[in-house]
Amino acid sequence: MTALLVLAVLIGALLPVQTGVNAQLRTSLGSPIATALVSFGVGTVGLLVAVVSLRIPLPLGQAWAQTRWWQFSGGLLGALYIAAVVVLAPRLGAATLIAAMVGGQMAASLIVDHFGWLGFPTYPISALRLLGAVLVILGVVLIRR
Repeated sequence: MTALLVLAVLIGALLPVQTGVNAQLRTSLGSPIATALVSFGVGTVGLLVAVVSLRIPLPLGQAWAQTRWWQFSGGLLGALYIAAVVVLAPRLGAATLIAAMVGGQMAASLIVDHFGWLGFPTYPISALRLLGAVLVILGVVLIRR
């Protein structure tokens, strides 16, 4: 479990780097939508290389038949994220932007966990979990000041 938490922290540390890279790409492209498109295009090529190199089966027909429509919305949510981040990053700065996003993620995660939505196990909101979320939000306020 500790190794997984360390990995999560390291992956989280990549978010401000990705944000900065995409914000710089936006200055070159001039549009948050074009930036998201190029970013996703590069990511798609990278994933395609990984799928082919690792010979990972890709049963799209079967997945299409067995999947609910909303389960394909992750890519759209990611595109919205990138488009919003490239607009917000230069205005808020990396620390405030990431802190605010973590605050929003924490609030949404508590709700998702509480109800067990989207296939997550149910973890009811407790006083300690709520306190943790409040402290994260307080951190956003402190970083902003």
